[in-house]
Amino acid sequence: MKSSQGLSVNEIAVGIAEEMIQNREELGIGVSVLENGATIIDAGAKSPGGIRAGVYFAKVCLGGLCDISLGTNGRFNIYVFVDNPKVACMACQFAGWSISVDKYFAMASGPARALSRVEKKLYDAICCQDAFDKAVIALETRKAPDEKVSTFIAEKCCIEPKNLYVLVAPTASIVGSVQISARVVETGVHKLHELGFDLDKIVSGFGTAPIAPVAKNDLKAMGKTNDCVLYGGVTRYFVNCEDADIERIIEKVPSCSSKDYGMPFLDTFEKYNRNFYDIDPHLFSPAEIYVNNIRTGNNFHAGKVNDEILDKSLGKW
Repeated sequence: MKSSQGLSVNEIAVGIAEEMIQNREELGIGVSVLENGATIIDAGAKSPGGIRAGVYFAKVCLGGLCDISLGTNGRFNIYVFVDNPKVACMACQFAGWSISVDKYFAMASGPARALSRVEKKLYDAICCQDAFDKAVIALETRKAPDEKVSTFIAEKCCIEPKNLYVLVAPTASIVGSVQISARVVETGVHKLHELGFDLDKIVSGFGTAPIAPVAKNDLKAMGKTNDCVLYGGVTRYFVNCEDADIERIIEKVPSCSSKDYGMPFLDTFEKYNRNFYDIDPHLFSPAEIYVNNIRTGNNFHAGKVNDEILDKSLGKW
């Protein structure tokens, strides 16, 4: 059975992963095969990775249902275009699977989540599933999984370990900076979902965010990359619904609606003793949102980019 939209996002993502493997040298990535047959694609842990590898990584996370480009407009920006955002963003890119095996831990994103459906409540809510005999998962970590961890992932996806592709990149890496900023559309879609907006009403999404300079360590990188979306991310959505559905939630979408808005994310993280769960969840959203209702032709807007915080966080970049 394919996904509810007739797509196999894992099938698409496997093609992208294979292209990465074929072009490993020019992308600056490492490829290895574990004893159980699982393929590890190192995009920034022991291998340098690079900007193009970051774009590939982001495309895998979105199940290939996207176009991504880069450019400069005062800052180094990523531009993400997504049709079918419910599947691309929530069923694939959202980092919702906490993988914990013995002492190994990593947050997972990518289309393998739609095979495992470990996040049952979410997948039941968005009515998405996938079926394919191969899977691709992306882990934001410095430590690649071993045979035990990769077997665990494969079993959850109901596939053979030899059919599993695992992409790995730490936060403090070029790929980490690129792929996290590429989550700008997904961050907005997730916020809309949390506010009760029907994701089937979102036809297409577009977002842009600055790409953070690589930080000294993963903790500092976590702060900078989050700031790129929370204070620099701009999203635009085409929706098909009643205007009242948008008016009800539009002011609650951007990050400025949060009581914790107004300081670099690392400072906020330290304020709560490095406990994510104590931070106001409304903070995790793009800085600015535009909505065009294709049913009525009306446009809506809320939030704004905060260059002061970006300058404080990113420096001269």
